[in-house]
Amino acid sequence: MKLNVPIYLTLFRVILIPFFVLAFYLPSEWSAFFTALIFLIAALTDMLDGYLARRLGQTTRFGEFLDPVADKIMVTIALVIATEHYDAWWITIPAIIMISREIIISALREWMAEIGKRKSVAVSVIGKVKTIAQMTALTWLLWRPCDLVIYAGLVALYIAVILTLWSMFEYLWRAHDDLLDNLE
Repeated sequence: MKLNVPIYLTLFRVILIPFFVLAFYLPSEWSAFFTALIFLIAALTDMLDGYLARRLGQTTRFGEFLDPVADKIMVTIALVIATEHYDAWWITIPAIIMISREIIISALREWMAEIGKRKSVAVSVIGKVKTIAQMTALTWLLWRPCDLVIYAGLVALYIAVILTLWSMFEYLWRAHDDLLDNLE
């Protein structure tokens, strides 16, 4: 397997994960800033590696596997960390919804691939917008320099939750004929 720039960017995101967690637990007034900065760098490299893979014609099976794994791990950890920091139901419930959606859609995509219909649940525009809202919300909620940023992060988080549910139902609707084909 030949490594390329998009795969190096994805591997870089994977390497950032322990530093991301470490930054959150640093006993420093700069901890929140560095946590958010690492998350933002990961989010930007997530967008960049996908763009470069398509633009340069460097898509690979390994990249197609590793990219969503790195993304889902980083986002899940960010949701858990935000839940721990805020210790409030209005963060915990969106985190539960988002993590559950990722598990459901990952399982759906795996199952659809097994029956040869993976393309019918490919990433949608709503899914991409959801990701942007989610990354924005988590960056702001992790950074938390002032109440205004926290409130903006909460608004973005709830927009992301709405888009999370919307995209999940969209994917399930696309697959509903296959999911329900032998129920009578």
